[in-house]
Amino acid sequence: MNKKLLVASLMLVAVTGAFAQNMTAKQQYAADSKRATQRYNEDKKLCADAGSSAARMQCLRDAKAEYNTSLAVAKQNMSKPVAAPVNARVEPVCADCGKVVSVEVKDKEGEGGALGVIAGGVAGAILGNQVGNGTGRDLATIAGAAGGALAGHKIEQKVKTTKVWNVTVAFDNGNRQTYVFDHEPVMMSGDAVRANGNSIVRR
Repeated sequence: MNKKLLVASLMLVAVTGAFAQNMTAKQQYAADSKRATQRYNEDKKLCADAGSSAARMQCLRDAKAEYNTSLAVAKQNMSKPVAAPVNARVEPVCADCGKVVSVEVKDKEGEGGALGVIAGGVAGAILGNQVGNGTGRDLATIAGAAGGALAGHKIEQKVKTTKVWNVTVAFDNGNRQTYVFDHEPVMMSGDAVRANGNSIVRR
């Protein structure tokens, strides 16, 4: 019966530990006492089947000792502070992770080069030269060349206009950044992304 007593005590401690987080100290003691009483009653029934009166008496003494030990363990556990539940592991914030909050398409004017300035200037000078005569013609030629150069520059910029995609990302660490793509990105608002060098990629 000594082995039986030890096993019962260990089982009581294990069960107590499993339920301790969800019970108050008094509730825990009441539950442990109830289990000890049920076990004691079962042991007394087993003792009744012993072969002799001496064996029955020894069995009852052992059962009583086991019951008393179980109650002592229950009282000891009641005096211990109830363990606080272990919080789930908090994952560190991914500084490179975020979500797309907007995707905007815009026109980006091209850079005008010398070709547009020269062509526009020549065309403007020719047209200006056909206005008036003498000094007036010279002034018109100069004005036409200047105006033509400016117009040619603007026309070249418009011809070289391209589309760009501005993708704004809100990162998990609170930062917000906009990335510019010269082609349509395969992304939309709400997509999970992460920083990759000077750009972003889907997660």
